[in-house]
Amino acid sequence: MDPMCSLFGDESEPRSEKKKRRPSRPTSLDLRPRLPPEVEEGNVEYKLKLLNPSPSRFEHLVTQMKWRLQEGGGEAIYEIGVEDSGMMAGLTEDELKRSLYTLNRMAEKLGATTSILRERDIEGDEEIRKAAEVLVRKVPDDQQFLDLRLAVLGNVDAGKSTLLGVLTQGELDNGRGRARLNMFRHLHEIQSGRTSSIGHEILGFDSHGNVINYNENRTAAEICESASKLITFIDLAGHQKYLKTTIFGLTGYNPDYTMLVISANTGIVGMTKEHLGLALALKLPIFIVISKTDLCSAAVTERTLKQVERVLKSPGCNRIPLRIENEDDAITAAANFNTDRITPIFRISSVSGENLDLLRRFLNVLPPPHSGKEQEQLMQELTEYQVDEMYTVPGAGTVVGGTLYRGVAREGDSLLIGPNEAGSFLPVSVNTVHRNRAPCRVVKAGQTATLALGDVDRTVLRKGMVLLSPELQPVSCLEFEAEVLLLFHTTYICKGFQTTVHVGNVCQTAIIDEVEDGYITINQKRNMRFRFVKHPEYLREGTRLLFREGRTKGIGTVTKVFPYTPVDR
Repeated sequence: MDPMCSLFGDESEPRSEKKKRRPSRPTSLDLRPRLPPEVEEGNVEYKLKLLNPSPSRFEHLVTQMKWRLQEGGGEAIYEIGVEDSGMMAGLTEDELKRSLYTLNRMAEKLGATTSILRERDIEGDEEIRKAAEVLVRKVPDDQQFLDLRLAVLGNVDAGKSTLLGVLTQGELDNGRGRARLNMFRHLHEIQSGRTSSIGHEILGFDSHGNVINYNENRTAAEICESASKLITFIDLAGHQKYLKTTIFGLTGYNPDYTMLVISANTGIVGMTKEHLGLALALKLPIFIVISKTDLCSAAVTERTLKQVERVLKSPGCNRIPLRIENEDDAITAAANFNTDRITPIFRISSVSGENLDLLRRFLNVLPPPHSGKEQEQLMQELTEYQVDEMYTVPGAGTVVGGTLYRGVAREGDSLLIGPNEAGSFLPVSVNTVHRNRAPCRVVKAGQTATLALGDVDRTVLRKGMVLLSPELQPVSCLEFEAEVLLLFHTTYICKGFQTTVHVGNVCQTAIIDEVEDGYITINQKRNMRFRFVKHPEYLREGTRLLFREGRTKGIGTVTKVFPYTPVDR
């Protein structure tokens, strides 16, 4: 019996009626596009229609929106005209207009804003109906803007700094590298045209998705004031001799996403596979940008695209490449980017401006990597701030820059900094706090900031130190154990092997004192015991680890820390 019969009657009905009511071909309802079924978790909500809800129903809808915004860290996506099953039923123009009006009222009740990402035309039996995808954005009351950190990787001369210059300055490149000049920090970088240090630049979006950058002579403080969402680009070096700096940027600065830039005319060469492997090993979401499409023919660009897709589909990556051809692709890719499977691929030109609008659209919709619950849990923990850079500022004294991993840091907080060479921690006080070159009073978990520590002797500070709450009663370690997966080595590794270890902002040479079963070879997982060579460090169990020596590379997780007893020096 046709399974559709149960929907149209039973055997007690006249046979002639059953023939009339049994469809002989798929109906228009069956042919309508579908989305995946709605899930309770996450920041995506399906609504068929929102037409004149009663006061009690309206309050329920507002509470529901508040939940979705919390799940998305301040952003939610509403699919209007879509059933909970995912079927796009669509609405008439009048129904869609009234539903969007109700959605705006809901957002205003929470102090949020809405912007239509796209509208879809759905063919019905009598007329074309519409479905809309709406982005709802609400900056949390205790924040000035939503902040995402994006690390930029790629081989030397791939066009990373030029692309960032175009995005943040709002002016196209002249074909000779003018756009990248504002990205460089040192004279030798300007002279050689190659990045050797870690640079930071920002790109803002307002509540309606409009770009806010340094164009029109805006300052960094003005961008932060006007933006409801901020993308902080971490520009990393592409040359092989600066690999240590690049790895430190990936592990120490804790980026939320990574962007791998590949030149269309050269393809995957040099450090490209190395950078891709590092991002995958650290489990960082990654998307690809094929740059310099203006320098080569469409055939050469297509050859590079196929080469990239082949690498992404290989067993080592196991990703699904998605070419971004239009605005719908960009929005779909951004909404599904946190699935760890899809890898969007953009084709852009910093000279002609080709497809730069698609990249900006993608960045605007890109969701925060952590839900509001996860963020709140991190904020409730005791303070842990990792020091990445040190400065001496006239009038402010010693200033440290870095990322707050846990807790909250405020002006006037009393913290401990260390460990020093003796393995001990020193008391300090936070005088002032700055984020994105603007003063602020509070820094929360996941945010980067600079903290002024006053008259602290800068000579005793170094990269790899941490600022901690005294309640943690921290101890340093010289030895630790880790479960390690060896990614590449020509033979095997055993006791006595010396390597460079990266754990968060810690980068130091260590000796392997013990190896489970006596040795480890490629693609094997073993427990290993490491011993730092120079001085103790502060490590937490469960932290990801990466070690390298020449072409040898391995990843793992710290499983046990052995406390070190400080000695007086």
